[in-house]
Amino acid sequence: MTQADAPRRPARGGGGAARRASRSTVSFETARFIERNIPDFDILTEEALEIIEANAETVLAEIGVNFVNNAPALELWRQAGAEIEGERVRIPRGLARQLCATAPRQFTQHARNPARNVEIGGRNLVLAPVYGPPFVHDVNGGRRYATMEDFRKFVKLGYMSKWLHHSGGTVCEPTDVAVNKRHLDMLHAHMTLSDKPFMGSVTEKSRAQDSVDMCEILFGREFVQNNTVMTSLININSPLTFDDVMMGALEVYAANNQACIISPFIVGGAMAPVSVAGTLTQVLAEVMAGIAYSQLIRPGAPVIFGAFVTSIDMNSGAPTFGTPEAAQITYGAGQLARRLGLPYRSAGSFNGSKLPDAQAAYETANTLNVGLLSGVNFMLHACGWLEGGLVASFEKFVMDADQLGALHKLAQGVSVDPDAQAMDALREVGPGGHFLGCAHTQAHFKSAFWKSDLLDYKPYETWSEEGARDTVMLAAARVEKMLGDYQQPGMDPAIAEALAAFVAARKASEPDAFS
Repeated sequence: MTQADAPRRPARGGGGAARRASRSTVSFETARFIERNIPDFDILTEEALEIIEANAETVLAEIGVNFVNNAPALELWRQAGAEIEGERVRIPRGLARQLCATAPRQFTQHARNPARNVEIGGRNLVLAPVYGPPFVHDVNGGRRYATMEDFRKFVKLGYMSKWLHHSGGTVCEPTDVAVNKRHLDMLHAHMTLSDKPFMGSVTEKSRAQDSVDMCEILFGREFVQNNTVMTSLININSPLTFDDVMMGALEVYAANNQACIISPFIVGGAMAPVSVAGTLTQVLAEVMAGIAYSQLIRPGAPVIFGAFVTSIDMNSGAPTFGTPEAAQITYGAGQLARRLGLPYRSAGSFNGSKLPDAQAAYETANTLNVGLLSGVNFMLHACGWLEGGLVASFEKFVMDADQLGALHKLAQGVSVDPDAQAMDALREVGPGGHFLGCAHTQAHFKSAFWKSDLLDYKPYETWSEEGARDTVMLAAARVEKMLGDYQQPGMDPAIAEALAAFVAARKASEPDAFS
């Protein structure tokens, strides 16, 4: 299930010296993507699913969706049989679903280290970090605008986090680099500071093309055209609007066989109806239209059915997270995605708290567990999210990344093989004994129970003597240690030089723009 990152050198000498040398060697493991051995939680009845699917077809056929500032997209839809009125596209019943059928049920995203490839779809769950916050937060600097150095630190932490399978994309938005050039530095960091899979840029069509071009340097052009090496986030401008910026990026990625998460951005009560069924109807209509369009660009292009969902506080207008309604929508969207035969993206470490406190923990735990049970295949924002997605927190990043280990253990399910039945242990101990010293316990005590690498389980006296540190302080120490232990993964010098040259040339080709 795991692979060590680098072989350890044998220590000179023996006995205690060898053990001490082994303990001081920097080594870490990355878990394989989760393969669920537990059932999905289906919240909707067959009747409810059929009603929502029929209503979504009505939305597409009668209300329609807008493809704005994109005449070529309108022409593609016209040729496919849709009715075009201005920028409004009305899609006949069944057409979007028919087009979605060419998208793959499952695909491999390749990493530059093949041992870190991930399978997206089926019974699998791939975990990726927070995406998009313009601010960062830590115990020393507080809340501040993110920089490129902050971004590099997050990539390093993600690389060294055992339970994260994916390096992500815009882990934070580095505001000290020009808007039109920062994507180059971010991609370069993912490619060189980690060897896990990563995401491409979507903020402008040419930046998506830069992402493809850099991947062709890293992997080779032929490999990129025949394999998926990027997964990228295409947000729908809900309700029912597909803007030219996001669609421009989608067009580049689909044409080059790279995966897109087609994801409505839903804040219930603002960008969607307040009811669960109404929201699911809109989500399904938007997703089917977006995925169908990707298949018009290139049949068979890999896609993911996305659903980013929050509710709203009707007093303040602020988004709320970890709520029962968001859970119901996440469960329901999972069922709809499976009926379409598509990989599913949703959930994450969502919370509205300003600090990595109890509110953050409650809301995050609710959403992470919903993600596991709803059948999510790709979980963006799995660690580091704070303040409704405005902030990427260093401490919360490692707190969440630690808790992702519990998802791995829960997903394994319950074994009932002869050894797991433990009949020998029950016979050995009998009435009135204890199991601490029995053979079965001795054989399994190291792996029987998942254990956090961060949380404190020490007696009060020991905890007090060590400084009475709370979880945030423990997390801050862990961040410092992980960054101190970081070792950059090796790369072919010729590829490293070519990537650096590409970035330098592209940045020199146009003046800085900060808007």
